[in-house]
Amino acid sequence: MALADQSPAVVLFLLLPLTQVLAQGTGECSVGNDKPTINENNLPGVVVTTITMNPGVTVTIETSEDSRWFEIHSTDLILTNSLDYEKETVLLVTLLCQRDGVTVNSVNVIMTVGNLNDNSPEFKETNITESVPEDAKVNTTIIAMNRVTASDADLDVIYYELVAITPAEATDYFNIQGVNNPTIYLRKSLDYDQYKFMQLLLYAKDSAPGNPDSHVANATINIDIQQVDTRPPWFQPCTFINVDKKVCISSGYIGRVNISEKTTDPLTLKPGPLYAIDPDYTLNEKIVYSIVGGNKDDIFLLNSDTGNITMNKAANTSDTFILQIMATQANNVQKYSLTTVEIKVIIKSSFAPLFVSPSYTGTVSAGLATLSLVMEPGAPSKPLKIFAADDDFPNKVNPQIVYNIKNSSDFTVTRDGLVLTNTMLPSATTITMLATAMDEESLQEANTMITVEVTPSRGTTPPPIPTTITTTSAVAAGTGTTTPKPSGSSLASSPGAINTASTASSGPTKSPSSVNMTTNNAGISGTTGKPVTDVRTEYLYTSGHMAALGVPLAVLLAMCLLLLGIIIYKNYGTTIKSMVGRNKPFPKDSFRGVSNNGYLRDENLNGSMKDSESLRSDTSEAATPVMHQQPDGFPPLEPAVESSIATTSAAIKESEGDKEGKDTDSDKEVKSILTKDRRTADEGYKAVWFKEDIDPDTKDDVVVIEDQVEETDSDEDNSEGDEQNSLHNEPGVSFIPKRVQLPAKDANLSPGQDTDTGDVQDDIL
Repeated sequence: MALADQSPAVVLFLLLPLTQVLAQGTGECSVGNDKPTINENNLPGVVVTTITMNPGVTVTIETSEDSRWFEIHSTDLILTNSLDYEKETVLLVTLLCQRDGVTVNSVNVIMTVGNLNDNSPEFKETNITESVPEDAKVNTTIIAMNRVTASDADLDVIYYELVAITPAEATDYFNIQGVNNPTIYLRKSLDYDQYKFMQLLLYAKDSAPGNPDSHVANATINIDIQQVDTRPPWFQPCTFINVDKKVCISSGYIGRVNISEKTTDPLTLKPGPLYAIDPDYTLNEKIVYSIVGGNKDDIFLLNSDTGNITMNKAANTSDTFILQIMATQANNVQKYSLTTVEIKVIIKSSFAPLFVSPSYTGTVSAGLATLSLVMEPGAPSKPLKIFAADDDFPNKVNPQIVYNIKNSSDFTVTRDGLVLTNTMLPSATTITMLATAMDEESLQEANTMITVEVTPSRGTTPPPIPTTITTTSAVAAGTGTTTPKPSGSSLASSPGAINTASTASSGPTKSPSSVNMTTNNAGISGTTGKPVTDVRTEYLYTSGHMAALGVPLAVLLAMCLLLLGIIIYKNYGTTIKSMVGRNKPFPKDSFRGVSNNGYLRDENLNGSMKDSESLRSDTSEAATPVMHQQPDGFPPLEPAVESSIATTSAAIKESEGDKEGKDTDSDKEVKSILTKDRRTADEGYKAVWFKEDIDPDTKDDVVVIEDQVEETDSDEDNSEGDEQNSLHNEPGVSFIPKRVQLPAKDANLSPGQDTDTGDVQDDIL
């Protein structure tokens, strides 16, 4: 009973010794190897062993569980099927020896199945997905060993390897614990913004690395990185301040309100509405807003949910409010951000800017340098200029308007509306873009379309010469004045010379504007002597050339003026000083057109005037006044002595009566006299005549006034103070006051002595 419960293999082993004894005893038949070993995966028909039998003996296979594997071909015992060690390890077959139909002998053959490494390792899961939070700690086990261990039917030792699929640096973040331990752990901190998903491949090999006969299995490892709440809100738009985009800073908002006006709608802000986001956007936590500073007099209100700013009351002063706004996560007040909203109170703008044309077209050649002008079609010398009018200004020119290109980086617009290339355009094409005009004061905007046809390059042109053109005020489209170039300039006849245009707005101006632009040279002859093509916007000389020429000219002019001043001071300094600062200046009208015939330069004085003896003997009654050419090229003045003498004499005579009787012997004032009448009765006065007025019959002594002046310090001080009043706008008049020394006719005076004891000079025209 016990034997019946055993497996057939056990029974075979127990009967084996008896069978061998019977076979050996009879010797009717036998096998060459009754314990053969056949490796698995054999081909069908392989010989297990050979059979030997006596004549007249036949051999058959006894029917059993394993007999289906065998057949007898002649004297060979063969296998009918391929073996698999993982399924069959030992096979037992019994051979019966018969003579005349009677079994005389039997032989047992026990065949062992040889095990080969014919199986690959196997994973329980060939595609494993795991979610990992981005804030998981380093060295945390991500996938346990039991989930990634492979089995091998051959019972071989398994070797593991983890490689990255995407991204290439995935194994920097994840790896296995060891070559025989497939546990996957975290090696490096994760960042959801950098990597949201990683995929790796885990290999299992049934032999050591490098063995070419290894069987390999693999499993795909998917890592989903989960975002966690790590960042505070970000106001939009914002600018990243580091390359890993961890921190984004808002530059603030600006808005405008009209003075003494309360609006009910939310304020329009630039660059956009007040708005903040949760940068952990997969979580998208709720954001609440609040004003934390700058809301003087509680003029503004802030909606905590939407961020819209409205007015609580009107602003009655032209102040600028700087509101401090805080955005906070509703679930965590420690996660917050701050920004500013600048709200300027302005006078109401009744009109928004409006482009004078809904669209503009221009043309420019390909291959031109950056900042080349775009020209008007059909007018190669006229730059394309856009203009937005503002009816708030009498001439519709608003200096606070700035222009921008919204959807193209190939072009830019200056503050004056000139359209320039922002890059070198490589080939012919047509570019359409949106241009805006914004009033920086009121923040009002206007839009227009600009279409630029980029034409094919017209050949090789010389490198552009940068030219800076500066304007200091906003100008209406198509208006302005051009400052002509001096005809004497060396640049007047040069081709391509540039005149700087100065334009000014006739309306109210809020602030100056300046535009710097670079244009290309044109009209420059090449090696063939012919001008190069495409001369629409190119010039030969620049403001830099003009400045280089103007500086030395200015220095030379200054030196000439300085030298001229020195010459005038040297020749006329004493004269000018003596002409100003007098107690009784003559009326200005008496100076006009008068030429002082008695004035000559010091070096010509002796040669141009006769001595005193010649003057006394002069018999010409109607002598013509002597006119002398003024030094340094000044033209002589026309004589007008008669009218001046008459006017001056009348004034002097009138003043004589007041002075008469007041003079003393010790201090007697010598009067300024300019008359033809000789007053010999009054010994206190001396007459000063011009040469042509001397009576030829007169025998009295006449003293010729020398061109030398003795002045005191006080005279110099007085002359300096009155110089502007006495000689203002009276060029070319040279009257020299002299101390008149005449022969004494008073008994109390000695010859050669003045009539007064004081050092007083006469005022003489």
